[in-house]
Amino acid sequence: MIQRMKLLNCALLIILILIPSLAVSQQPSFEEWLAELRLEARSQGISEQTLTITLDQLEPIERVLELDRSQPEFVQTFTRYTSLRITPLQIDRGRALLRQHAGLLSEVQQRYGVQPHYLVSFWALESNYGAATGGFMVVSALATLAYDPRRADFFRRELLTALRIIDEGHIAAERMTGSWAGAMGQLQFLPSTFDRYAVDGDNDGRIDIWNSLPDIFNSAANFLSQSGWRGDERWGREVQLPADFDYAQSGTGVRRSLSDWRQLGVVQVSGDPLPQVDMEGSIVIPAGATGPAFLVYSNYRTTLVWNRSTFYAVSVGHLADRFVGGAPIQNMPPNEQALSRSDVLELQGLLNQQGFDAGPADGILGGQTRTAIRDYQRQSGMPQDGYATYILLESLRD
Repeated sequence: MIQRMKLLNCALLIILILIPSLAVSQQPSFEEWLAELRLEARSQGISEQTLTITLDQLEPIERVLELDRSQPEFVQTFTRYTSLRITPLQIDRGRALLRQHAGLLSEVQQRYGVQPHYLVSFWALESNYGAATGGFMVVSALATLAYDPRRADFFRRELLTALRIIDEGHIAAERMTGSWAGAMGQLQFLPSTFDRYAVDGDNDGRIDIWNSLPDIFNSAANFLSQSGWRGDERWGREVQLPADFDYAQSGTGVRRSLSDWRQLGVVQVSGDPLPQVDMEGSIVIPAGATGPAFLVYSNYRTTLVWNRSTFYAVSVGHLADRFVGGAPIQNMPPNEQALSRSDVLELQGLLNQQGFDAGPADGILGGQTRTAIRDYQRQSGMPQDGYATYILLESLRD
């Protein structure tokens, strides 16, 4: 019996020693994973030549994983975001490019109904007019992210699509460059976006969003058109809100006719009444109640299909306005302060402690945290703008 117990204990010890190694072995080596990917790609009809060119000698990029996991130290403010992207130099450059490519942009507008100044604004925001497209090899970056378990399925699909794009002859593998996350060319399209919307604008038999402006502009316009862009409308406009405005009515979740907004006291930033047109809009306040307010329309919502960021969508629209003589934003906050990630973590923790469900404290100001802020503001008699500030944090600390 004693001998049997000793043997049993030894067996249990061996099992305990082996469990970590068994867990590790569930994740195949990169070489094993790559071999399996090659089989899947081959089954989808991707040629052996393309697989040899792209996958032989492929190695994961550690820098891609570092960037994927990095958290910004501070939450970017609207003031900072726009100051980096809407500058006098950017405005002058955009106006010059509108003149330079007027013929091509007019042809694209006739085909897809997207106004030239908006196309150039997207071009500016995505790649600084083609000057900043990213220096990563797209296949290597996507393979790194597809091998990593965190978002493996998503990036595996993007990788296989990228391989098909190369196989179809649109771009050579060594020239398929982009961001660390696989966003490609002057439009920063993911491979799946390229696959669905990219257009051969110069009719040379391939689609080149890295170098061909006809392909770039036609592809951008096709994406916007199919996403709901309205060529006879603007994106929105800066407005003045009445002193008693109910900030619970802000956000894209609330849509009202321009007639309704007029009755609530919303006017153009100049003080003139809102136009008498049959349109719906939403009030967006990217810097909270102390910053500018915008009445945004359908094209703003279409911009969010391209990029879900409020800052991005407002900046695209405002920069387009500046190209055609629009005025600067009138009501920028004078000293908008950025919260640090640790501040946001503390804010989320305090909200949760006081019964306002901000979700897990992750340092990210997402929708659940902003809803919790609104609930706290409502109870505390503050403007319900859902905006995180130091004043809000100090109030929660008291």
